[in-house]
Amino acid sequence: MSEGALAGLDERQREAAAILRGPVCVLAGAGTGKTRVITHRIAHGVDTGAYSPGRIMAVTFTTKAAGEMRGRLRALGVEGVSARTFHSAALAQLNHFWPQVAGDSAPSIADSKVRVLAHAADDLHLRLDRATLRDVAAQIEWRKVTMRSLDDYARARPQGVAGLPLAAVIDLMRAYERIKDERRQLDFEDVLLACAGMLEAEPRVTAQVREQYRHFTVDEFQDVSPLQHHLLQLWLGDRHDLCVVGDASQTIFSFTGADPRFLLDFETRHPDARVVRLEHNYRSTPSILAAANELMRGRPGALRLVSDAAAGDVPEVTAYPDDAAEADGIAARIAAQVAAGVDPGTIAVLYRANAQSASLLGALASQGLAATVLGGTRFFEIPEVRQALLALRGASVAPLQGGFVDAVRDVLRSLGLTDEPPPAGGALRDAWEARSALLRLAEQAPADMSLRRFTDELAARARNQHEPAMRTVTLATLHAAKGLEWDHVHLAGMAEGLLPISYATTLEQIDEERRLAYVGITRAGRSLSLSFARTSGRRERQASRFLQEIGTGTLRAAGARASSAARSRR
Repeated sequence: MSEGALAGLDERQREAAAILRGPVCVLAGAGTGKTRVITHRIAHGVDTGAYSPGRIMAVTFTTKAAGEMRGRLRALGVEGVSARTFHSAALAQLNHFWPQVAGDSAPSIADSKVRVLAHAADDLHLRLDRATLRDVAAQIEWRKVTMRSLDDYARARPQGVAGLPLAAVIDLMRAYERIKDERRQLDFEDVLLACAGMLEAEPRVTAQVREQYRHFTVDEFQDVSPLQHHLLQLWLGDRHDLCVVGDASQTIFSFTGADPRFLLDFETRHPDARVVRLEHNYRSTPSILAAANELMRGRPGALRLVSDAAAGDVPEVTAYPDDAAEADGIAARIAAQVAAGVDPGTIAVLYRANAQSASLLGALASQGLAATVLGGTRFFEIPEVRQALLALRGASVAPLQGGFVDAVRDVLRSLGLTDEPPPAGGALRDAWEARSALLRLAEQAPADMSLRRFTDELAARARNQHEPAMRTVTLATLHAAKGLEWDHVHLAGMAEGLLPISYATTLEQIDEERRLAYVGITRAGRSLSLSFARTSGRRERQASRFLQEIGTGTLRAAGARASSAARSRR
């Protein structure tokens, strides 16, 4: 047995990575090292000769995650594995085989559903605002990934969309498809549908794909949609070399068609499957894990997370009089953490809805703290970063005067980087932090790095969405925070109407909100604070039911005033 790829894994991780023939199901809780297991399993298979790298397909859900997987495999000495998203893999197959099957190039990809829908609405003489068009676009995506015809969709969603009657929605969807056909375009979901259709209709294409890819790994399997699962089955055929990794407690994308039953029912679909449970958490303190475990107690597929770390502080709950006070209170807590020596880059504020970020940004700025909103402008699209990349590229064509790091520092100083940050938050501080992140990359580069190679690597990072760490407080929705971690997490808006969100009314919807809270809690490594506002505008809010489910034995209220408020709501 090769020790190289298995070295450094714990007993359960090692067990999962050593099983090279499928079907295999790895139930991996938050912080248990699932990406480590996936990559070490692949490396072990290559090391032992069981796998050929070019015949492995490792599928995940984001370009960033796929890039990280490729990077980890390279670090393990494995090159040539196809680590892609479902859409990237399907598009590559379409572009390769379409000319052979249809005799011409594959259709282009529509860059915006909303734009096409706007043209469709014009054709139908419908005057719809952008928000309604976005809602209809989301329904189109859901219909396709759940593999429903228009008639099936009408039966499943008879209520219409955003005040638009069902008949108008159906007409709009038909017009949308007609315009795409006339333009010879596919949308994002069509890529999967077209690839599946090609594999079903063209046996010779299917034979080539199955000959190319023999071993499949699917990360985040709880987020697989019926359409993705169908495509995966077409890739597999009657073979069983499939390893899936997931955690049913982190299913938070049901509204996009994700169906955790594919993970929960894996043993039923594959009676010969080997199942390994990863429950040793390496991220969070036992006190934080206690809150997460209590929240998910008795839920289908829930794993019981454990840790050998010191207990750590019990998570705190704070009740504030209103939204502004909550934002100010969180900012003050973070300012105290930073003053005590905590790196702002290890702190996050998480919340349910994007609208909650504005007051938090203002409160942090008033404390002189820079913040980055996750899901906002990407690092390499920040104007100051783009300006710096152009300047560095220009400087790379001239002979270096001095060392590489000095050259990068000189370029960034010419653009406004100073030794000390601006005293206040806001745009100037954000620009300073972005330029500083570029300088840190240069300082961390190998000794033989050249300016030209550095700019090439920055371009590659931009393509792969491999963004450098910013020493700023992160603001993120709970959906955007999935898969990430911070030492210190402040979970805002733990109130009825926010978490769970007001429109979550069914048991299934409430369970999805509970899983969102669980994801938020398990992002925290060393400290966790939870808070809510007792009033929002003129509305009174009650503490979230999830705080009560976790219980006073696992959480402690911060301050006498907050303590009485929390007790009154339980």
